[in-house]
Amino acid sequence: MAVTLRLRRMGKKKQPFYRIVATDHRMPTDGRFLEIVGTYDPLKKPAKVELKPDRIRSWIDKGAVLSDTVRSILRRHGFFKKV
Repeated sequence: MAVTLRLRRMGKKKQPFYRIVATDHRMPTDGRFLEIVGTYDPLKKPAKVELKPDRIRSWIDKGAVLSDTVRSILRRHGFFKKV
């Protein structure tokens, strides 16, 4: 099973709120997922992001592929900085 970390849209019409989820790449965007690893709220200024870095790192180590949007969100919040 190929796992992808991607956004899942929540919220109301014209008020988007996203969960960052680990899911099988064959599932639809609004389908089942394996785990919630963070949230993203673009309406807050600045955009509010909550991450579970240990769980994200775990999925990446297991071979999960990041969607382009999730990769850019993680990069903006310093997830890939070298220690």
